[in-house]
Amino acid sequence: MHVTNDDTWKIEYTKLKPEQLVVEESLFALGNGYLGVRGNLEEHDPLYKPYPWPTIRGTYLNGFYDDVPITYDEKAYGFPESKQKMVNLPDAQTILIQIGEEWVYLDECELIDYKRTLDLKQGFSERFLYLKTPSGYELQIVFRRLVSFAFRELFAQEVTVMSTNYEGPISFHLVLNGDVENYVAKDDPRLASGHAKILRIIQGKQIGNGVLLQARTLRSQLDVFTYMTAWVNVPYEETIEWKQTRFEWVITCRLGSGGVTLYKQNFYADSLRYEKPEDRLVECARDLKEVSFERLVQHQAEKLSEFYRSADITILGHPALQEGIRFNLFHLFQAVGRDRYSNMAAKGLSGEGYEGHYFWDTEIYILPVFMTTLPDIAKGLLLYRYYILDDARQHARIMGHRKGALYPWRTIKGTECSSYFPAGSAQYHINADIGYSFIQYYLATGDEAFLFQYGAEVIFETARLFLDVGHYHDGAFHIFCVTGPDEYTALVNDNFYTNAMAKYHLNWAAKIYDFMKEKNPEALRQLKEKIQLTEEEVRAFQTASSRMALLFDEERNIHMQDDSFLRKPLWKFDETPKDHYPLLLHYHPLVIYRHQVCKQPDVVLAYFLLDDFPLDIMKASYNYYEAITTHDSSLSSCIYSIMAARIGDVEKAYQYFLKTARTDLDNTHKNTKDGLHMANMGGTYLALVYGFAGVRIKEQGLTLRPQLPQAIEQLTLSLNYRGRTIRIDMSHRQTEIALLSGEPLSLFVYDEVYLLAKHQPIVVNRGGQ
Repeated sequence: MHVTNDDTWKIEYTKLKPEQLVVEESLFALGNGYLGVRGNLEEHDPLYKPYPWPTIRGTYLNGFYDDVPITYDEKAYGFPESKQKMVNLPDAQTILIQIGEEWVYLDECELIDYKRTLDLKQGFSERFLYLKTPSGYELQIVFRRLVSFAFRELFAQEVTVMSTNYEGPISFHLVLNGDVENYVAKDDPRLASGHAKILRIIQGKQIGNGVLLQARTLRSQLDVFTYMTAWVNVPYEETIEWKQTRFEWVITCRLGSGGVTLYKQNFYADSLRYEKPEDRLVECARDLKEVSFERLVQHQAEKLSEFYRSADITILGHPALQEGIRFNLFHLFQAVGRDRYSNMAAKGLSGEGYEGHYFWDTEIYILPVFMTTLPDIAKGLLLYRYYILDDARQHARIMGHRKGALYPWRTIKGTECSSYFPAGSAQYHINADIGYSFIQYYLATGDEAFLFQYGAEVIFETARLFLDVGHYHDGAFHIFCVTGPDEYTALVNDNFYTNAMAKYHLNWAAKIYDFMKEKNPEALRQLKEKIQLTEEEVRAFQTASSRMALLFDEERNIHMQDDSFLRKPLWKFDETPKDHYPLLLHYHPLVIYRHQVCKQPDVVLAYFLLDDFPLDIMKASYNYYEAITTHDSSLSSCIYSIMAARIGDVEKAYQYFLKTARTDLDNTHKNTKDGLHMANMGGTYLALVYGFAGVRIKEQGLTLRPQLPQAIEQLTLSLNYRGRTIRIDMSHRQTEIALLSGEPLSLFVYDEVYLLAKHQPIVVNRGGQ
């Protein structure tokens, strides 16, 4: 761990490490939920003189995809024939600098001073270079960039050049390059192994004071338009040339004692969302021409301030952790989708890992962050699931189900993109994950209208699948041949997580039905007619829930992960080389499936989400499964942290929290270059709020079990809950809970009921858990 300064609102690097740059491209990525740009170097361009350092150059739009074929040597019925893939868009980042006849290249210059900063409070990045060219010219160059929260189409760049020993011509060479490819890696299943070239150029032309490039995906036939415009703050001359696949724009002026500043605006729009993308971008450029970079920074700061008012968490006594949580929250805010076409990709908008697909990660790890900070964003994430419900219904038919909906394991537009069904389509628990999130959103906000209009339909349709995939045997309801969250165990019977979550889901489906019958019978009547739901089905939900098989091992006093897991031999951890983790990169899946070994929590995750099991059983199960979990998934450590706190081992919770808080900043999984681990970032928040603060949102209300590890002196956080803002201040001596806004409410602390009102904080001593 490292913190380069005392300001935990900034990520700073003061040394240029070429081998680290590809990781920094992810760390310094910028986005706004719609547009994302990796933190590539402006002065690096493969068309001119590429640096001899690794790079993954990328710009992305959330939800913008191409359909690419899936090839099987042996294909069975129902296997998806194609998948969506996030598209690497035309590259507008390049700004090359020429001093007289000399090009300024980092690898040819002497670097005197260097600093790269990501400002988490003001939402922009900055790179300062003080260098000496081979001819002896000393230059100070500052690159600044942002992706606007206020104007979602805009990626803005600013470059200032000054010199103490050079005055004369300076040229800025700007490139808008349409000849781009997606990144592929044949040996890593977390990345795509093909389909690098999925975008073709349609046209390039000059419009007004800028240039426009139109490109189209090869199969989905979606268009993306990029408009670039630029100017400097002194008199200049310019030439613009279209070279079949790219624009080359050269701005030449004089570098004097006062320096020169170039300002460049790059706009992106797609045909998925806009009826006339070209007109939209020209309009944006016209409206924002007079908006300075400084004014854009002010917009950024205002938007982030609104977010941090609810989301910021202060950790006294550990600046490295403080930096980690703020970095993670910033990137979550940057990456989360904000319209019906988008969600949260596994890597956000920072890289191409998992091809830009949306998983269950959103519902379980990310949505809770926004549910208690910016509930409208959480609502938008749920609406995305509602809008692809018809695709989920169609997927259910493909998978052999006559009724209901089955959400795809990985998708962008709504159809299944997983080509490996044992660890993909077989994960039926995604239905319960999505249903659970609609329920949690309702419990956190009390939004009945949203539940009745959107949530109920999703919950009813997804509940139907569990009745169809399960059956009764000896009076118990069983679910066969599914895969749980632990992807090192596949195609099993009575997976505990799946069954426990389905039990909760089915029970709530019946509960919502009865609630609607009482509160809004007309809405229920219309919904029943729309989806042909019967009272008999709803009662079948209740019965299956009450008889759900949750397998239990009496001797060990633990829940069984599935009906065969405990009969398998234990994985030989003592014979596994350290460089053979993650196991999925070094062992055939069947080798892994035949052993007791977990990639990530399964039983333990169900305990966290449902929080409805005896403490002694949770402790015993935790200890058993922890010993055989590799944490090969970045989704793992945060859950083990939360549950360690829940069973009373707060120091172990802290150790797991250390592993999750700075996963990307410290590149602990060695693949940050492929994009940030967004679910882990959400998990960091969960480990603090749901772990150390012990927050749970239940039907009976808000509950807390606060406790702190010795290394954290004080923890302060805020929650939005049912229209109220609540602040929680935790120390080793006591916890103070204050109502900052909203009406009084009752809540539970260590299972005792307290009334919380304005100016009447609750103070609870450390003991009592």
